[in-house]
Amino acid sequence: MDISDRMAEVEPVRLGLDSKFKFECHKGVKCFTKCCRGINIILTPYDIIRLKNRLQLSSEEFLAIYTEPQLLEKTDLPVVALKLMDDDIQSCPFVTDDGCIIYEDRPTTCRYYPLGVASLSHKEGVDSDGFYFFVHEPHCLGFEEEKEWTVREWRNDQGVDIHDDINAGWTDLVVRKRSFPPNLKLVEESKKMFFLVSYNIDKFRQFVFESSFLDRYNIDDETVERIRKDEIALLDFGFKWLKDVLFKEGSFQLK
Repeated sequence: MDISDRMAEVEPVRLGLDSKFKFECHKGVKCFTKCCRGINIILTPYDIIRLKNRLQLSSEEFLAIYTEPQLLEKTDLPVVALKLMDDDIQSCPFVTDDGCIIYEDRPTTCRYYPLGVASLSHKEGVDSDGFYFFVHEPHCLGFEEEKEWTVREWRNDQGVDIHDDINAGWTDLVVRKRSFPPNLKLVEESKKMFFLVSYNIDKFRQFVFESSFLDRYNIDDETVERIRKDEIALLDFGFKWLKDVLFKEGSFQLK
């Protein structure tokens, strides 16, 4: 079931960071792990880095084994979703009866649950606090628990605030593209660059350091050393470069 289908079951209510709700998930809840089955989990760039490092795989190996390609709704941007098991209930490959075996490195969508997050449009400074909603599912009994949270507390407790900070440049790219008229499409080469930066950090590193990239752009030595050593810094660098490629911001100067 796609998350949009789940939202359709009830009218979504817009929540802010200080909105309160009661929820808790643990092995004592009868529906434990049911939310890990039959769901379309779009993976973010930071999800890929966390998961491929956890499994000691290259980006390409992880993508080949654990993901399937999709086009993001209302854009023509290529993204990847977690490939579910080929069983009767379409289980996540990392879920067991005892819970998630990669819990510390679980995807952003899993961290947010039972919340969803949405962006309305691209406009600097607007909706900076986010637009959140409940992902209500008939089987979920977590809402019957007594633990109370604000959206802000939940994001902090689940570590999703860190994920959002690291993915912020990517989210901005997606929201910008979504605000474009539907008939304004990206050329195939731009789509390939978007996918490369977003999901194949190992190959993007090769592109930066083993091609003529650094010969073509004025990149200071401090930045070069930082992105050589730090995947997160390289990811953020890639997002900024993509803005230049896709939206002609002119922040990257050619030599």
